[in-house]
Amino acid sequence: MLFKNRQEAAMQLVILLKDYYKQNVVVLAIPRGGVPVGCILAKKLHAELDLLMTKKIGAPGNPEFAIGAVGPDFILIENDVAVEQTYLQAETKRIQEQLKSRYALFRGNKSPVPLTGKTVIITDDGIATGRTILAALPAIQKKQPAEIVIATPVCSLQARARLEPLVDQLISCADPDPFIGVGRFYDNFEEITDLQVLSLLQSLEENTTHVPKN
Repeated sequence: MLFKNRQEAAMQLVILLKDYYKQNVVVLAIPRGGVPVGCILAKKLHAELDLLMTKKIGAPGNPEFAIGAVGPDFILIENDVAVEQTYLQAETKRIQEQLKSRYALFRGNKSPVPLTGKTVIITDDGIATGRTILAALPAIQKKQPAEIVIATPVCSLQARARLEPLVDQLISCADPDPFIGVGRFYDNFEEITDLQVLSLLQSLEENTTHVPKN
């Protein structure tokens, strides 16, 4: 165990990200586990926060076996997976509609935060395979941010090798080997609910509203 909970992990991560304080940063948190981490990063760095909506796509007949990842405007399927296009198209459409609905649930009628010319920090409570972030990177790069940073409390060596060459920095508190699973590195790794996500986002918004940014 490395961290008591996601809040403690985020505070340790803030120390490693101190150079980004008030540096025109947008934190992209991956729901749901990445939101407690992302909210603390955004608050401590005086950064904007948005959500990076992604979901694994499962194999036909075996939805628990991930064959790729889908976002509102992207899809990535593993190269060694042979799946019929009709399945991919139907499943991608279903997942994308679900993600758009969940974004609206969490963010209301707010538009996505612009990323052009800004430093983007992608965060989650841990990165095991890096598949979902890998799928999202091309869509983020198209928005022409000044810099893309991945920041996470704990990252597998496999995920680091996969992601680090594609971004400006990958910052983590620990890269344990062997990597058994993200939850193994937390004393308290309870599932985050939709209500908790909403509460965290509302609290951050209220705090941002009442705290001067200069």
